[in-house]
Amino acid sequence: MGDRKLAIKYIFDVDGTLTPSRSKMDYEFRAFFNTFCLVNDVYLVTGSDKPKTVEQITEPTYNLAKRVYNCSGCDVWEGNTHIRASHWLLPEDAHEWLSIKLTESPFTIRAGLHFEHRPGMVNYSVVGRNADMEQRAKYVAYDTFEDERNKIATSFNKLFPELEARPGGETGIDIAPKGSDKSQILIDFDPSDTIHFFGDRMDVDGNDYPLKKQIIDNDLGMCYNVYNYKETWKLLDEQS
Repeated sequence: MGDRKLAIKYIFDVDGTLTPSRSKMDYEFRAFFNTFCLVNDVYLVTGSDKPKTVEQITEPTYNLAKRVYNCSGCDVWEGNTHIRASHWLLPEDAHEWLSIKLTESPFTIRAGLHFEHRPGMVNYSVVGRNADMEQRAKYVAYDTFEDERNKIATSFNKLFPELEARPGGETGIDIAPKGSDKSQILIDFDPSDTIHFFGDRMDVDGNDYPLKKQIIDNDLGMCYNVYNYKETWKLLDEQS
């Protein structure tokens, strides 16, 4: 990895990009990624909060990143140093509307923790954040066929134009004030930086899309839409 590689700012989504969805990082890939972090400028941006991110990738890997943007950039850390956080709360009328959608959903499993409040955002899930892997798989199959999350997000965005809802991960919807998406992290980067961004939800409805759009529209670098951590590993290995 020569000097040219060191000039690149590498930004990674976590869930589905560095880890299997809602699971821990593969041991061998983590060893490779840790070495990569030691010789490159690596940043993480994820919809999850810090405890869940650490659970997935381990604290040593978390601390190897130059900076971690949890909660889509609303809660920012450098190792154990807390840089900044948003204190926004979901408005009551939006909460009530989403609660009605929860009761109306034809999907029958309710695992609990359907609203997870994080700094600057809320993760909303019909099946619930407490769902086990089998329950999650059932919802993924259901949502793939019914497109429920996109339908809820589209309706929500029409009713609450000052907010923005986007499907995140496999079972949730990330909700935050408009503009408080992953693209907000670019305030910390210099326009002259060359960015390489890796994410698994760069489609127009995905929560990686706003950051991808800003990078492409402003010619800030390259974006890699990956399908899993193995593809991320392969791409990084090719660039090493």
